[in-house]
Amino acid sequence: MRLAVAGGTGMLGHHVVEVARRDGHDVVVLDLSEGVDLLKGTGLTEKLVDVDAVVDVTSTRTQKRAKAEAFFGTVTRNLLDAETAAGVGHHIALSIVGADAVPSGYYQGKLLQERIVMDSKVPWSILRSTQFHEFAAQVLDYVRFGPFSLVPRMLSQPIAAVDVARILVQMAESGPAGRVPELAGPERHQMVDLSRRVSRARGLGRRVIPLHVPGALGKGLRSGALIPTGDGPRGRLTFAEWLDA
Repeated sequence: MRLAVAGGTGMLGHHVVEVARRDGHDVVVLDLSEGVDLLKGTGLTEKLVDVDAVVDVTSTRTQKRAKAEAFFGTVTRNLLDAETAAGVGHHIALSIVGADAVPSGYYQGKLLQERIVMDSKVPWSILRSTQFHEFAAQVLDYVRFGPFSLVPRMLSQPIAAVDVARILVQMAESGPAGRVPELAGPERHQMVDLSRRVSRARGLGRRVIPLHVPGALGKGLRSGALIPTGDGPRGRLTFAEWLDA
């Protein structure tokens, strides 16, 4: 099949591209480097000619609700409009487990993305996943003062990005399925512990300080609101295996 990946050069997107090509699919990367501006919508329709499915794994670093909603809303609408014009039969969106349970500006952007997809005329699938193993490294730089990194107290069930990519490609192969069971990693961990392990393994020399995030956001992070409440698919790679690799 011919598969388009929005954000195909990103941390998750490049795994989706690699898995899809390994499985014998023709892959189109929707990215600025390929002449596609997802925020302006330019170059999209031409790239989607004869495409069977679009996987959207775009992301933004902002934590502000207005900016997150502007990004995800604009990108999602542009993708769906171009898919409608090109006759694409399946739109796959990646979202976050617990996005509707934790009051985060970024998560509000993801919820808007979900609503736009569900209201569209393009047949769709939505997968909610937990944070990636890679998040433990990323969060070391979110709040940093010299050698000190402030990492939120957060219960997580992280998953390797390559495992998420594998599920997304399988979804593209299977056809539209609506909202599918939530995806998580094989084990639960405290994010502070994972970040410390990353720092030690990579020789970063970071002093990880637990950050007690106040209010409903912090309560949700600590209580496990970002962990699936029911059964569903689980990733293969443990955090230790990912870190060793």
